Amino acid sequence: MKAGKVDLLLLVQQLKQEDYGKRMNYATFMQESMEDETMAERPIFSDESTFHISGKVNRYNSRMWGTEKPSTVIEHEYDSAKVNVFCAISSRKLYSPFFCSERSVTSNVYLDMIEVWLMPQLDSDSTDYIFQQDGAPPHWSTEVRTFLNQRLPKRWIGRSGDADDDFCSWPPRSPDLTPCDFFLWGYLKDRVYVPPMPKTIEELKVRICNAFASVTEQMLQNVWREMDYRLDIVHVTKGSHIEHL
Repeated sequence: MKAGKVDLLLLVQQLKQEDYGKRMNYATFMQESMEDETMAERPIFSDESTFHISGKVNRYNSRMWGTEKPSTVIEHEYDSAKVNVFCAISSRKLYSPFFCSERSVTSNVYLDMIEVWLMPQLDSDSTDYIFQQDGAPPHWSTEVRTFLNQRLPKRWIGRSGDADDDFCSWPPRSPDLTPCDFFLWGYLKDRVYVPPMPKTIEELKVRICNAFASVTEQMLQNVWREMDYRLDIVHVTKGSHIEHL
């Protein structure tokens, strides 16, 4: 699959005036960092999404409609059964989904996920990775940032304050710059929501796991090339959202 077929991604958070410069600063810093050939393998991007049995996929910053124009119109049920999914993605590996049993992801739930489930996996693969999270409210809590400052000094990307010991700050309202949003969630939706629709949460989880398993290393390499291209586009457009081009 070609990464970047994102014309069906509808952003619901408009950039503020101060966001443009922050996006350009992030793009510049990341591209300068990637002049080191080993840098491309270091970032680990993470994200959460909510999958409904009805076929709706919710994101904090965007709504994913998939990467292809739908051949079937799916009528969404109001407040249908759902499952929260957390995952992480690198240039070589997709860290399989964590299904959160809570109805909402709080800062405590999120901290447990990354500390108990994700970090041990990342540590077993590398001692030099850089962990990325977006600016969603659970990620901004003092507890989460304190943990990252102590656990990964100079090795995390996210919404941060002056006292934080991060690698760099994640630009606000920028789902178009993370592989989870511009590739992964749409790719999964295309494969999970194939009629007949799942009837139970367990069936939905099985479909999600099967979709995750279909992502190949070559696809991830293509996604990373797309990400570098997007950093270039941020410069050309002076920080504009890529999906609006």
